[in-house]
Parts: sequence; C-alpha cells; structure tokens
Amino acid sequence: MNSLVARLNYTSVSGSEIQSAILKGESLENANLEGINLSGMDLASADLGGAILIGANLSQTNLRKANLKGADLRRANLHGSNLRESSLEGSCLCRAVLTGSDLTEVNLEGAKLKLSLYNAQTLWPEGFDYRNSGAIGPRANLPGAYLNTANLRGADLQGANLRGAYLSGTDFTGANLEGAALSGANMQRALLTGAYLRNARLVGVELKFADLRGADLTGAILEQIHNLEGADFSQVKGLSDGVRASLCSRPTQELGTWNPFTRSNTAQSLGC
Repeated sequence: MNSLVARLNYTSVSGSEIQSAILKGESLENANLEGINLSGMDLASADLGGAILIGANLSQTNLRKANLKGADLRRANLHGSNLRESSLEGSCLCRAVLTGSDLTEVNLEGAKLKLSLYNAQTLWPEGFDYRNSGAIGPRANLPGAYLNTANLRGADLQGANLRGAYLSGTDFTGANLEGAALSGANMQRALLTGAYLRNARLVGVELKFADLRGADLTGAILEQIHNLEGADFSQVKGLSDGVRASLCSRPTQELGTWNPFTRSNTAQSLGC
C-alpha cells in the first residue's frame, strides 16, 4: 500500500498533497477522500478506481483520462470538470452535480446517475441516453419520480417530463421549467418563486400551499387543478384573464385559505 493511502486511514491530507502524489504516479485506488476539496486541480490520468469521493468538491477539476471505475461520487460537485476519456464504469454519481461537465468519450457502463444534475452545457458521450438515465436536467424523462423536498433552485428542466412526479416541498426557485410536462404532479408546498413556467403543462396538479410568487406562467396550461388551497400567485406574470377567472371560480374554502409562509390567501394573490 502506498504511503499516502496508508496515511488516509489515520489523518486527513490536503488537495495539494493528492495532486503531488498523482503527479508522481502514485495510485489512490480505494482511497477514502470523502468531502475533500480538489477544485480546479490537474488530476489528469489519476488512478482513483474505487475511491470514496462522497461530497467531494471536484468543480473545474481536470480528470481527463482518469480511472474512476467503481468510485463513489455521490453528491460530488463536478461542475465544469473535464472528465473527457475517463473511465467511470460502475461508478455511483447519484445526486452529483454534472452541470457544464465534459463527459465526451467517457465509459459510463453500469454507472448510476439517479438524481444527478446536468444542464444544456453538459457534454455526454455520443449515443448515451442521458434523458432516461435518471439524471435531472433539460428534456429528462422522469415520470413519477420521487423528488420531494429536492433542492432544484435555478435548475434547467426545460422540456422535462415530470408527469405524475412527487414534488411536494421541492425548491424550484428561479428554475427553468419552460415547456415542462407536470400534469398529475403533486406540488404541495412546492417553492416556485420566480420560476420560468412558460408553456408548461399543469393539468390536474396538486398546488396546495404552493408558492408561485413572481413565476412566469405565460402560455402555461392550468386545468383541472386538484387543490388550490393556500397557493400564492402574487405578482405572477403572463396569467391570462381566462385562466385567472377559472382559478377565481374555485371553492371559497380554497380561495380563502392563507398560505402560512407568505401570509397571503389565494383569492388575494389572484386579485379575485
């Protein structure tokens, strides 16, 4: 066992020590590097097979041609990282941040991507079916997904399929949900403040106590809403007169209920 990996069993090491060891050709296979900060470092061709990198900060890190087979990268921040030509077979990337990452020519066979976050700038291997990988991002196919209380602030979910998804308490503050399919979703207490919901489909959704303040609902379809009790529509944009009138015709109990967080009732927020 190399000296650095042996030390990791007893004490913490710095990112610069990790980088130095890799430049010397040392293997960090199976090393425990949970929560380490390796942001912006050059770790090209590093041997990190089976390494524990849970919650590690690898943003803007150069991991080109690195061996990450079987690595545990749960909740790791890989924003803007260079993973080109690296090996990620059998790795766990659940809830990892992959926004802006370069995964070109990466081997993702057997990799777990459930609830990892990507965006339009993420580069995937040619032919990889990222839309059905369980990852969250533009055009993702996530019908019936359990995303209760997930932090998706500012996420890009343009055109995503979230039909029947469980989104209770999910934070979509400032998120891009343009054209998203949300019909049948449970959005109780969802935070949609300032969300971009243009042309989104919200047929048969549950909006009890949802916070839609300042959301852009231009062209959005709001029909057959299951429950509007305590939902706050203050300062929403693009809500047509017809849709507003339809929402204002809901039962008095729904319209008169106060949102415990925003301290406004639904009728007041809609200007009924």
